[in-house]
Amino acid sequence: MAVTVRIPTTMRPISGGASTVEVEGTTLREVLTALNAAHGGFDERLYDGEGELHKFVNIFVSDDDVRYLQGLETPVNNGDTVSIIPAVAGGL
Repeated sequence: MAVTVRIPTTMRPISGGASTVEVEGTTLREVLTALNAAHGGFDERLYDGEGELHKFVNIFVSDDDVRYLQGLETPVNNGDTVSIIPAVAGGL
């Protein structure tokens, strides 16, 4: 199943400057594995030492936050869009 992954500006050097990447997968985990296989370096930016998503990276499948779905096991369908959104922090 072809899925479009939207790459945030801060991670585009990993994808060769591409803002979107097409990969195959039936779950979010498979999609992210395929993304890293095509453009090595994403795993270090997306996962913590335990193999879970970093708490400062938000991932959406078709506009739904995967933290409120099935996490890495969230199913994806042909034509879905996966968006990687780094958390933004600020303050004084």
